[in-house]
Amino acid sequence: MRKLGVVWVLVWCLFAGQAQAQSAKAIIATGGIGGVYYYYGTQIAEILTKANALPATAIQTAASVDNMLLIRDKTEPDKKTYFLATVLPDTAYFTVTGKHEKFAEKPVKATILWMMYPNYLHLVTTAQSGIKSLADLKDKRVSTGAPGSGTEFTALNILKAAGIDPEKFKKWEKLGAKESDEALANGTLDAYFWSGGLPTGSIVELANTLKRKGLDLALVPLPSTDPGVAAFMNEFKGLVDPQVVKKEVYSLSDDVPTLAFWNMFVAPESLPEDLAYTVTKTVFENLETLHASVKPSKDTTAENTARFIGTTAIPFHPGAVRYFKEKGLVK
Repeated sequence: MRKLGVVWVLVWCLFAGQAQAQSAKAIIATGGIGGVYYYYGTQIAEILTKANALPATAIQTAASVDNMLLIRDKTEPDKKTYFLATVLPDTAYFTVTGKHEKFAEKPVKATILWMMYPNYLHLVTTAQSGIKSLADLKDKRVSTGAPGSGTEFTALNILKAAGIDPEKFKKWEKLGAKESDEALANGTLDAYFWSGGLPTGSIVELANTLKRKGLDLALVPLPSTDPGVAAFMNEFKGLVDPQVVKKEVYSLSDDVPTLAFWNMFVAPESLPEDLAYTVTKTVFENLETLHASVKPSKDTTAENTARFIGTTAIPFHPGAVRYFKEKGLVK
């Protein structure tokens, strides 16, 4: 009789967990169309929905900063509506600690579910523009990314570190990935910043468009020896690494030094532990689907995430940690 009672308790817990997942819903904040965030987040929503783990919808946003605002201001635990999001690590750190101006009075309470893939800072131009370094951006027509995006946050901070005032550009634009590509291809822009995975599909398409116009795609080198880059790296210690974009990625003439950041998939602290566990488990049990749909996601692996647990300035969600412990990757 006692054993029967235990069985009933276990069954009740199982159905209670399923009921909770069925009544809750997730909205996944991504980025602009053309960027990896958008396609990554859309695929995560499809995986969760098709597996009946949690009804999820992906939405287009201006990316990182906007996404953290949505987690802070639009998550409604009482209505079981939770915003999950893709975000750059520097943006996540500044918004969680209140160092970002929009979060100074009310930092976002967010946690990490898993690490996505390294984001590479692209300073996109043409070989014919004459732009060879950060310093060459002065008196040029430049876009620093969509307002409220992680790209904008990174671009403005690296320009500040280099002592470059965007107000003094010949023309200062604030465009998303797709709009920046079009402006560069149409000759109304000299260069633009973009932070994304390798390869970023819209930049691959841009390279082809430029070729048809007799132009060549180029990325401006951002080596750690550049004074502006060095100052930026010092400001964001532990959040940025010097990396290289191989010439084969975008059919460039040479490998290009740049900076890389590990993207994070984050959730509000208020996301129940069982739901955080279910979301994480479902995604990592369907990695083949994700990898086949989004090339940069090849770096989304349990092993890559496990090595960050316990080392990041932003904590991991207990539900996510539980999954990686079950896999034997975390003690």
